[in-house]
Amino acid sequence: MKPQSLVRNILTVGGWTLISRGTGFARDVMMAAYLGTGPVAEAFLVAFSLPNMFRRFFAEGAFNMAFVPMFAKKLEGGEDAAGFARDAWNGMVTLLLAFTVIGTLAMPWLVWAMASGFSGERFDLAVTFGQISFSYILFISLVALLSGILTTHGHFSEASFVPVLMNLVFIAAMAVAVWAGWDMGLTLSWTVPVTGVAQLAFTWVSARRIGYRFTFGIPRWTADLARLAMIAGPAVLAGGVVQINLLVGRQVASFTEGAVAWLSYADRLYQLPLGVVGIAIGTVLLPDLSRRLRAGDAEGGRASFNRGAEFALAMTLPAAVALAVLAEPLCSVLYERGAFSDQDTTATALVLAIYGVGLPAFVLHKVLQPLFYAREDSRSPFRYAVVSMITNAAMAVGMLPYLGFSAAAWATTLSGWVMVGQLWLGSRRMGPEARFDARFLQRLPRIMAACAVMGAVLWGAAWAMTPVLHLAFWRYLALMGLCAVGIVAYFAAGTALGAFKLKDFAALRRRA
Repeated sequence: MKPQSLVRNILTVGGWTLISRGTGFARDVMMAAYLGTGPVAEAFLVAFSLPNMFRRFFAEGAFNMAFVPMFAKKLEGGEDAAGFARDAWNGMVTLLLAFTVIGTLAMPWLVWAMASGFSGERFDLAVTFGQISFSYILFISLVALLSGILTTHGHFSEASFVPVLMNLVFIAAMAVAVWAGWDMGLTLSWTVPVTGVAQLAFTWVSARRIGYRFTFGIPRWTADLARLAMIAGPAVLAGGVVQINLLVGRQVASFTEGAVAWLSYADRLYQLPLGVVGIAIGTVLLPDLSRRLRAGDAEGGRASFNRGAEFALAMTLPAAVALAVLAEPLCSVLYERGAFSDQDTTATALVLAIYGVGLPAFVLHKVLQPLFYAREDSRSPFRYAVVSMITNAAMAVGMLPYLGFSAAAWATTLSGWVMVGQLWLGSRRMGPEARFDARFLQRLPRIMAACAVMGAVLWGAAWAMTPVLHLAFWRYLALMGLCAVGIVAYFAAGTALGAFKLKDFAALRRRA
């Protein structure tokens, strides 16, 4: 496999993730307009975050980080990969059914664990919404298994369409609720499991088309499943470190009225570049490195790692600068309408700027972690995650009296950089595939210089366009203009400084 194929696959996943984040943002804009940052909005956001948090822990995090390398190596070695996948499916169905029932019954305690500052109406609504939506964990976790099979076989488009489908169902549900006069909070809550069923049906059919047929059977304990469990156990924490840090942040924010919503809306904006670049790279890099290690291709592994890291930083660093510089215009133009006030804009923009500082760290997690999981080493990231979580909790609680709700965002960002530092130091003991090559070391400082130029241009342009950014219709065009100015400034500076060549991107587009 040529190194360029890695980038082509990243572009495929990133393109679909861009569509997903775009439709997800449209979903959140509608939610912000209909619900604002009041009790119903905060209750639903906490309730919806519960199955999503467990999904990222157990399905996308721990399970996939353990399952994908083992499944890829079985395919590469001509072993019974289909039988292994079938055993994993049956085991997951059994565990998830039990977990779904327990979680639904324990919802009051789960809500308290997520947002102990909630009381009265906010708490009661969160419990009701959570009991309705928690079954989503069953469907989406099985979707994660099927998506892992699809991506290992190179079917990235099918796996990447899944979140787009979810957002489209949400948008349709809100439109129907407005037309029919339904309660918006209950409508959103019931839509959650409906999207899970739709996503599972889509991925099940996609997997069936490439020869994988799954039914519901009695789980069979095998040596492979035992190894899978041993690897997945530590990865539960390591793969979900960002989610645990966000959980701590919600706890801190729950004591300030509206803060849970501010963090959630800011999270959606920085998740756009994180998803398009970071998640896409993590999705593609893990099976690629696993296959190369199985084949003993250290040089090919190094090329994949370096091009993945280079592409990630070339796209993420300018996004981080833009989020920090344009935080206020972004939140004002995109969110401020209906029940979302100018005070909400100011608070959300502060959180967004802080998250922007941490964005490169969150993306580098996705680049560095596959180096460990491709070797079926989940214990090292586990240890690093413990240190990162302790750092996050100490900062969030310790800075709360001085910084207020923004302490949660600062703690998430700083602990993210602590995690990157540990992953980097831990990778030093690995082989040549974990080393940066001359091209990467030459281009990184030039990428950073191009970002600095872009940041200065954006700051000046935003200052000059401040009056237009507050006009009813023209503010949308003004924000689009700012984004265009930033893109032109970055690529012009990057080309002039030798950070990259525009023909490289054109070539990637032709090969994609």
